[in-house]
Amino acid sequence: MPPRDAKATRRRLIDAARTEFAEHGIAGARVDRIAADAQANKAQIYHYFGSKDRLFDAVWEDLVEQVVEAAPLDVDDLPGFAARLSRTYAQRPELIRLITWQRLERGDDPPHEFAVKSIQNNVDAIAKAQADGRIPDRWDSRVLFAQIIHTAALWGMTSPDVLTVVDVQDPERRSEIVRAATAALLA
Repeated sequence: MPPRDAKATRRRLIDAARTEFAEHGIAGARVDRIAADAQANKAQIYHYFGSKDRLFDAVWEDLVEQVVEAAPLDVDDLPGFAARLSRTYAQRPELIRLITWQRLERGDDPPHEFAVKSIQNNVDAIAKAQADGRIPDRWDSRVLFAQIIHTAALWGMTSPDVLTVVDVQDPERRSEIVRAATAALLA
């Protein structure tokens, strides 16, 4: 077992939980597997997080932070933002899986405060750019942000059957399609 370090243990638990939740969902995740993968024990999960649900909240907040850091919003290049976000999803497929599990198993929960704040900041930035005339205002800023996010997630959220027929495998081509689709939203 690694030496005792509360911050490192908490980090290992979040990392192991992210993998477990992405693979099995929230209901299917097992704290004993998380603890074993984190080289910790179940008691530490409850000590640091209080419950499996609150551990998922910590994983969710970590996911939002990582996505924001990997693909920061650039209101002067929304197509580039969408393409960067799409590449992030392609490089880290567990993100889409966690988003799906969150929507399926926690969709009726109150919104996660950190995620909502991050989204609201992006929407506000888009609204300001619209007010300044830098972005067309054909779409409400909230709707535009949602459309961009979902366009970026296109390849990770599409069924394997559709992907087989579409048959676009090259990551750069996929990214360019996301960029072009986002540009079309702004045209």
